[in-house]
Amino acid sequence: MTENTHDIASQMRAGMRYLASGVSILTATDTDGQPKAMTVSSITSISDKPPSLLVCVNSAARMDTAMKSSTQFALSILAAEHENLSNRCANPDEIDNRFVEQEDWLEDERSGLSYVRGAVAVFVCTKKQIIPHGTHTIYIGDINEVKIAQSKPVLVYLSGGYHALRPGSR
Repeated sequence: MTENTHDIASQMRAGMRYLASGVSILTATDTDGQPKAMTVSSITSISDKPPSLLVCVNSAARMDTAMKSSTQFALSILAAEHENLSNRCANPDEIDNRFVEQEDWLEDERSGLSYVRGAVAVFVCTKKQIIPHGTHTIYIGDINEVKIAQSKPVLVYLSGGYHALRPGSR
């Protein structure tokens, strides 16, 4: 990486701290059928014809291996009450403890995928495309099912910390 590229990357990280993003947990199953989970903030809707979204995963993360082998994935948009679960699923040292608290998880009847109990919304997707780019892999999925909970404060990440954002608030 050239010095100029390093400077731009550093400036990009500093600037992106000002972009509030929703916090979600991505789940998939590995080749042994075991559930895997990771906290993500890089998700985007792509289209409503077909209903689809994308999620970005660091290529060095164990979740990337599970995503490559899985045909489906789920994204749970977290409520403010899920901050501890978000931290557990973001910490590499907690990789074996992500599913310890069974009350945090539900299982989708059709796909068998785990998703977060009490999530604001859950998207169950069929993986359609994989695009490697830089340090990350972009996964595009067609949405098969959407589960929406009652309105409650959403967990957002801004300037290095968590915040609760109440729908409809300014």
